Amino acid sequence: MTISSIENTSGIDLGILGTHLGFIDGLLPDEHGNLPRNADGDLVVYAGSRDICELSPVKVDAIQISSFGGTKSDDADELITNLKSLGLEAQLVMMVGGVNPMNPDDEDGAVEQLLVHIETAKRHGITQVNSTSVETWLDGEPPKNDEEFQARVAQNIKLHHRVYRDGDLANSCIKNWNIEFLRPGEFQNFTSLAKLKPVLDGLKAEIGSSYFKALIDAAHCGDSGLNLPENEALIAEYGEQDFIGPFHCSAPTTRGCLSTDDGWIGALLAANARTGKLPSAFVELFMHDDPALEPLRTLVPGHGVDTTAGRSYTELMVDGLVDTVRRLNNFKARGIV
Repeated sequence: MTISSIENTSGIDLGILGTHLGFIDGLLPDEHGNLPRNADGDLVVYAGSRDICELSPVKVDAIQISSFGGTKSDDADELITNLKSLGLEAQLVMMVGGVNPMNPDDEDGAVEQLLVHIETAKRHGITQVNSTSVETWLDGEPPKNDEEFQARVAQNIKLHHRVYRDGDLANSCIKNWNIEFLRPGEFQNFTSLAKLKPVLDGLKAEIGSSYFKALIDAAHCGDSGLNLPENEALIAEYGEQDFIGPFHCSAPTTRGCLSTDDGWIGALLAANARTGKLPSAFVELFMHDDPALEPLRTLVPGHGVDTTAGRSYTELMVDGLVDTVRRLNNFKARGIV
């Protein structure tokens, strides 16, 4: 069955990520800073995004690009320019490596890395940047007590406010910086909406506005240890504080086909929409056998299950886009947005 063209009538932008292409095969630069290319010489993320845009019956508005330190500026510029040629708004997901954002001794190194991403964003007129820059992935220890947790909160506030100040973000094209927490195991400290909120509260107090917001991911909410009503209540609170940023439509645990979400995506997408602040919804999938995610498959029972059912990952992404736009349009029809 061919799906006819679908118009997104919700007023909420629809986006994609490139994680379904694989970190090694699609996202990570090599030791020389070169981004992966296909046999035709095209950047893999560009080619994969083009394939989705050609196959999707609904217009894709935006893409969040994983931005790694050490990437050649020529390759980063080529990727962003080419993605814009597809009619996509480019956002960055700023990665830091080899530093611990919670350690004062690593502050200078973390600031240096983040400012490189900030300058890339400025160079291309990017208005939204995103990051998981509150701690390191699959590393570290949980806080021993509340005093230690509060110290880690305070250091994150100091770090991010410094980048805001040193990067002159208040006078830049970048309108918001959206921070994402990750599920327990991937992170040890900022593992839920409840635990991320003190960082956002502190940054709002320092800056005097909600410049820093949350990138809320259904998968990480679903695996956070908080139940659905607790997450919905926190999202409503985030809305009151103007902390709502982009939303990731991603299935808890499997991180594969959106139909494996057991209701989390639909419920939390609706909760975000009800705040009246939701700007965008992004479909995010991961290759079930991505070599770079082997540690995650070891850590999380159920991650790495093949949910493709004979489909390519491009087809899986398009199915996710169709599912998401149907939900968004029905929010409009029901008066939720």
